[in-house]
Amino acid sequence: MSPVLLPFELQIGLRYTHAKRSNHFISFISIVSMAGIALGVMALIVVLSVMNGFQEELRARILGVAAHLEISGPANRLADWRNVLEQARRNKEVVSGAPYVNAEGMLANGDLVRGAIIRGVLPEMENQVADFARDMKAGKLTDLQPGGFGIILGAELARALNVVPGDKLVLLTPQGNITPAGVMPRVKQFTVTGIFEAGMFEYDSGLALINLRDAQKLLRLGDDVSGVRLKLDDLFRAPFVTRELANSLSGHYYLTDWTQSHANFFRAVAIEKRMMFLILLLIVAVAAFNIVSTLVMAVTDKQSDIAILRTLGARPSSIMKIFIVQGAFIGVFGTLMGVASGVLLALNVETVVPFIEHMVGMDLFPADVYYISKLPSKLVWSDVGIIVGVSLFISLAATLYPSWRASRINPAEALRYE
Repeated sequence: MSPVLLPFELQIGLRYTHAKRSNHFISFISIVSMAGIALGVMALIVVLSVMNGFQEELRARILGVAAHLEISGPANRLADWRNVLEQARRNKEVVSGAPYVNAEGMLANGDLVRGAIIRGVLPEMENQVADFARDMKAGKLTDLQPGGFGIILGAELARALNVVPGDKLVLLTPQGNITPAGVMPRVKQFTVTGIFEAGMFEYDSGLALINLRDAQKLLRLGDDVSGVRLKLDDLFRAPFVTRELANSLSGHYYLTDWTQSHANFFRAVAIEKRMMFLILLLIVAVAAFNIVSTLVMAVTDKQSDIAILRTLGARPSSIMKIFIVQGAFIGVFGTLMGVASGVLLALNVETVVPFIEHMVGMDLFPADVYYISKLPSKLVWSDVGIIVGVSLFISLAATLYPSWRASRINPAEALRYE
């Protein structure tokens, strides 16, 4: 079997890359270019993986308290919630559901007063749509018994009111009682039965849970509720399920999914991720400028070689390909090193960070300061593909101008002083 012959442009380009040069500065710039591209690609992969991890962690914490999808009635009142829940569960993507009552109130413990969202829930059904069982720091959700007027507070709210399980506090609701002295707010004493910590300040400082029956009695709703909360099989299909339920439900209802209720937050995270991608891409771009410098100096150093090749019949396009191969090798090799190191680091961030903390003797993310005390990481291969594609494109684009200049060299001028 005869050996496979590579195109001479590829052979010479690779030879220029590997051969010893009389000008060692060119070799040094090539190494710096490879290292720069590798560093940029590694930084992009690691940073985007960490941001993906943060995004997933925050999404999990938000959806541990909020619902994938909510169905409510006009004036925040839903009379036939059992029928609505039954219709909604006919959709194969709806896993479970639970009724809820939402109201605003003031919680008071002596001179300490805080506003809060009061949510009435059925503990046995609420555990099917939320993860309060995971977030409970004291007590259980099932401690909310009808008629017991127990209340579960977020950790920050309990700290602000200076209460612990077993303490009493007063709930004042805007729905007033008409008395000879005028309209007076409705007041009821509750017993703190538990404390939860979801890891989101919005909920930990402003949400309180009571039993659904107690909420209906306090707000005089009868058997009505504010709406029903649904858990879906795939949370990312929430907008599609919302449209399907809007068409299938018989009646006038308001449907809101998590992408709408927290749209600004997740949009801000997405924009931040894009901006970090563009900023870190500048590292690759700077390394690409080094490729330009390397090839310009290589073209100057190899003018006599170029002239000899031209006199032997090499076309300008062949000369151009030789230096494109040389520059592309730097870009490809640097990108592959960056991908290997970036993927390895992204998959082991949770191991590397504790090692760094041990080496420096301090916690980078103290649990008493940050809700997320560990650096999460989620490697998304589509992100890696985009990074590789952009890096190779920038590296290839950097080779075009020096290669074109090499193809324009006049053999007679190059050999005049040889």
